[in-house]
Amino acid sequence: MSETPPNTLQYRFDGPEDAPVLILAPSLGTTWHMWDRQVPELAQQWRVFRFDLPGHGGAPAYPAGSVSDLAGRLLATLDALGVQRFGYAGCAFGGAVGVELALRHPERVASLALIAASPRFGTADEFRQRGVIVRTNGLDPIARSSPDRWFTSGFAAAQPAITEWAVQMVRTTDPGCYIAACEALAAFDVRAEIGAIGVPTLVLVGSDDQVTGPAEARTLVAGIPDARLAVVPGASHLVPVEQPAAVTDLLVRHFSTAWQPSYDSGTGHTIVPGIPVRAVPAVSQQPPQPVAIAEIAPAPVPEPAQVMGRPDPYDAGLKVRREVLGDAHVDRELAQADDFSGDFQELVTRYAWGEVWDRPGLDRRARSCVALTALAAGGHFDELGSHVRAALRNGLTPDEIREVLLQIAVHCGVPTASSAFKVAQQVIREETTPTE
Repeated sequence: MSETPPNTLQYRFDGPEDAPVLILAPSLGTTWHMWDRQVPELAQQWRVFRFDLPGHGGAPAYPAGSVSDLAGRLLATLDALGVQRFGYAGCAFGGAVGVELALRHPERVASLALIAASPRFGTADEFRQRGVIVRTNGLDPIARSSPDRWFTSGFAAAQPAITEWAVQMVRTTDPGCYIAACEALAAFDVRAEIGAIGVPTLVLVGSDDQVTGPAEARTLVAGIPDARLAVVPGASHLVPVEQPAAVTDLLVRHFSTAWQPSYDSGTGHTIVPGIPVRAVPAVSQQPPQPVAIAEIAPAPVPEPAQVMGRPDPYDAGLKVRREVLGDAHVDRELAQADDFSGDFQELVTRYAWGEVWDRPGLDRRARSCVALTALAAGGHFDELGSHVRAALRNGLTPDEIREVLLQIAVHCGVPTASSAFKVAQQVIREETTPTE
């Protein structure tokens, strides 16, 4: 166990101190206990390192604003422990961290396993909406619906103790850290970069995973040059919990046979670590589906950036516009643009969002307060609804939005505030009602 300053993570070790380090990383809403069934066998050959996400499992609640931030905290933790090179297996959010490490710090990663992972997790709107739900209603609605996302219906019905454990795991997570993790996943998109991953990679997925299923797994395998696919039958999103023996066997096979040696740039020599000698997994009661070699697609070649003079704020503006208003709203606005209105949409994106909303002087909460006031004062109630949604995404609570509207009543008039309340009330009801 560990004492945890803000820039590091709560962790634990299992296994021989002189063995190669193998990291097991959790999914959003879980703790390191999701790997309990894998540890006894893995710890026979590896020094197993597990960690908790911020605010999960009793870990200090220091929210991580991005996947790269979390990866940096993990590396800082490992640096403090003297761990330079490691194998890495991560589930869902933990898989995103693994991708980040393999892309930005390839010299640290000897071998990679991505479980229930994706180069992009759903849509940004879905995760920002989840943040709005948690900010308004707490984690209980998310906790109660977690078994439906994580397990097959048969497993959940047959294992009520595990199902309740899953609910309590989410329910006891720090809401602020959960929301920050949702924001991190909303911004995570490495579809154009996965061709640069150069370590041996196992992509493992449950056949019945409805969150990040076989389609997302095949996208990873097609993009990563040295990747193999394993589909575990009869498992959903938390496949290490639902099919522990199959996952253990697959991890043992992968990390025993695909451990890339490190390279010392000073001497020019390849350094061969102490790799476990066992290369054939033990026979389990739940044999995994055979690992299949997937067809590999060529890695995308990014076009070189061309910057002439002052950078065009359009791309930055489009990013901010999507983050604030949501992909669905922006896609709808852009799709409706034609030869007559297209220039106006470019102007709005480039200057309203790229120049003004992207300025550092105010945070987005403050900008939302100003936008709500200005739109109501100007009588632009057709635009007010989208900015009420934006305010919720930017971190304002319904109570805070109510206070803004009361302020509008004082300074802009009761009739104006009355119309604004009607618009806001409908939007807040739609956005904050939990979906079961």
